[in-house]
Amino acid sequence: MSKKYTPENITHLEPDDIFVFGSNPEGMHMGGAARVAYDKFGAVWGQGVGIQGQSYAIPTMQGGVETIKPYVDDFIDLAREWDQNTFYVTRIGCGIAGFTDEEIAPLFDEAYDLYNVRLPKSFADIIERNRKNR
Repeated sequence: MSKKYTPENITHLEPDDIFVFGSNPEGMHMGGAARVAYDKFGAVWGQGVGIQGQSYAIPTMQGGVETIKPYVDDFIDLAREWDQNTFYVTRIGCGIAGFTDEEIAPLFDEAYDLYNVRLPKSFADIIERNRKNR
């Protein structure tokens, strides 16, 4: 079975799919994937964290990588519990927030093995490389 990844450009979701995007804590979804989540997948203006419509917000604009990790951990817990859904993780934090894939991808190491989570290929490649080097 081959690994499945988050598509580069998501314009449509099936009913059980969830679009996972980086947000600011205030939930001002003005640009990037946050704007897509707001325009297409039910993100709620003013809600910067968690499930909303067919989207899930992970705050990335409040500090360093260490401030993002607890939110990613919460997402992974939800993905384990909501195993009937498929979660499409975008390159959270790697746009407007200014982080690199190398900084963010390791936060999703536990999500890599979940059958219902799709990661960007760049994140998956980094996780695979890091696992080989352990």
